[in-house]
Amino acid sequence: MPRPDALLTDDLLERIRGRAAQVDRENGFPHEDLADLAKAGYLRAMVPVEFGGLGLSLEEMTCEQMRLAGAAPATALSVNMHQVWMGVARVVHATGDDSMDWVFADALAGEVFGFGISEAGNDLVLFGSRTEARPDGEGGFSFHGTKIFTSLSPAWTRLGTFGTDSTGEEPMSVFGFITRDGGGFEIKDDWDTLGMRGSQSRTTVLDGAHAPADRVIRRIPPGPTADPFVFGIFASFELLLASVYTGIAQRALDLAVATVGKRTSMKNNGAPYAHDPDIRWRLADAAIELDAIHPQIAALARDVDQGVDRGPLWMPQLSAVKSRATETALSVVTKAIRASGGSSYFSSNELSRLYRDVLAGIFHPSDDESVHGAWANALLGPLPAPE
Repeated sequence: MPRPDALLTDDLLERIRGRAAQVDRENGFPHEDLADLAKAGYLRAMVPVEFGGLGLSLEEMTCEQMRLAGAAPATALSVNMHQVWMGVARVVHATGDDSMDWVFADALAGEVFGFGISEAGNDLVLFGSRTEARPDGEGGFSFHGTKIFTSLSPAWTRLGTFGTDSTGEEPMSVFGFITRDGGGFEIKDDWDTLGMRGSQSRTTVLDGAHAPADRVIRRIPPGPTADPFVFGIFASFELLLASVYTGIAQRALDLAVATVGKRTSMKNNGAPYAHDPDIRWRLADAAIELDAIHPQIAALARDVDQGVDRGPLWMPQLSAVKSRATETALSVVTKAIRASGGSSYFSSNELSRLYRDVLAGIFHPSDDESVHGAWANALLGPLPAPE
């Protein structure tokens, strides 16, 4: 059975890296990257062996996503969304629930899964939706609303989404999957951003997109929940996202180390900047920051794989590792650019693109405010309801 090093070979990563600048420059989508990754088995890597996949764990996938992000951040962020759903299906299956086993079969058949959860101005994220979920009377639902940051927009064939069913006595959150050939949606060509351009995370307007009964995974009360499906989304999303930005930071640090070994200082009689004590301190500081993130991602991913119960701290800890990883990545890339000099300010320099890409990390949920709110509630209890 092939292991991770047989999937993302050095040759494959170099091909992907060689296309990243053009994809970014043209504000395109990395279709060739996706095709190469599919051919290598990457889209079925997390499918369990008993279902015909390669059986990579979440912990192993975090390592692979770091490597892919070092080659092409936007490609890694796009593919992340497919891998999130593979992670969710694994978590749900591990509880004895077969409601998402079809996801494995679809992935083996070449289907590509997108992530249609976020909405503009909705900081509830998974815990409530402005989108309407209208029952069809047969157990299925049609969705009506607008989703933003829908990565893989040009390529997904299955889209996981959710909305609110308000037809009963109490509102219910409905999670289901629609198909690209089923219609009932419009993908806007509105992705023109500072960075992560190749992810093409376009706005998706749902106007009757239908999930039949066998593709409706949950109908549950809105709000925080320990449901394995919601936990699986939260855990897989936060950890794989943290991995992407950690991979960007590692690539930036590697580039900076190579650059200061070649840059020379007239002030110091042509000595390389690698001998400058200030430069040495700055890059060492960046490396120390980055070094702390790897074991945190690994430990949390391993506990998800093994079904460890961390109790009420699970969600705050998952939020914290995402926030810490993205903030650390931004700090590391900034230090790498400072050490590398003015050439890194040119758009043709890979560090310039990494800097633009790493900025996107602050916009993904959970944001810094919600992370601190979750930890405050865990430590001090929730604030009393207003009278």
